[in-house]
Amino acid sequence: MRARRIRTGLLSAGAGLLLAGCIVEPVVVRTPPPPPPPRVEVVVRQPAPAYVWIEGHWAWRGGQGYVWIPGHWETPPRPGYVWAPGYWAPRHDGHIWIEGHWREREGEHERGRERERGR
Repeated sequence: MRARRIRTGLLSAGAGLLLAGCIVEPVVVRTPPPPPPPRVEVVVRQPAPAYVWIEGHWAWRGGQGYVWIPGHWETPPRPGYVWAPGYWAPRHDGHIWIEGHWREREGEHERGRERERGR
């Protein structure tokens, strides 16, 4: 029993010494300055009626700064979906990119339930 306590004590002391050697540096995240104004894009011809134009936007690439991501055409993942564009939101310490995404059109969910019930 005494040997077990000694072994546990030695293991605890050894772990403490090992961890004492680890210096944890604080992580500093530098947020980008405000993005430039959006570029004026030439919207090319719509490939087919179902396609939706996704506007271009500025993306932050660290050492490169802001890089323009050109707009393009996409089809919604399902009928009744619309594109919610991404945007740069100001924060107390800089700006953060809120990614664009497909979402269900307002009221579309309720209409789908009514169709399922046979109304």
